[in-house]
Amino acid sequence: MATRTGSAVWEGTLKEGKGNMKLGSGAFDGPYSFSSRFEEGKGTNPEELIGAAEAGCFSMALAFNLEKAGHPAKRVSTTATVKLEPGDKGFKITSIDLRTEGDVPGIDEAKFKEQAELTKKTCPVSVALAGTQINLDAKLL
Repeated sequence: MATRTGSAVWEGTLKEGKGNMKLGSGAFDGPYSFSSRFEEGKGTNPEELIGAAEAGCFSMALAFNLEKAGHPAKRVSTTATVKLEPGDKGFKITSIDLRTEGDVPGIDEAKFKEQAELTKKTCPVSVALAGTQINLDAKLL
């Protein structure tokens, strides 16, 4: 099976420093900073990349589970909102809110939500993030 890489370099102090993150595939290479992570500054941050990874994995896995259940999806769209909050021992990702919508012919809302819940428990990125509360809002279009 595949092995994937990502890398990051940080230069300087926490607040005045700057960094760069990139994907091994070359599909993304971008800056990050204290401002882009803890404020509304320009650039990316680790939490945003985790959100994209969770949304991408979940959408693909849900499409697979729907197909296995006999209801191939036309489209699955997912947004993952990752919450980073201060705690007793520093900052922590406290939760991820998944909002998914599916265009799935021939399925009812209950079966769609059942497949979405199954996917939340089995998607490889969700499994890797098991220490974080993942909330799911699934909607059939």
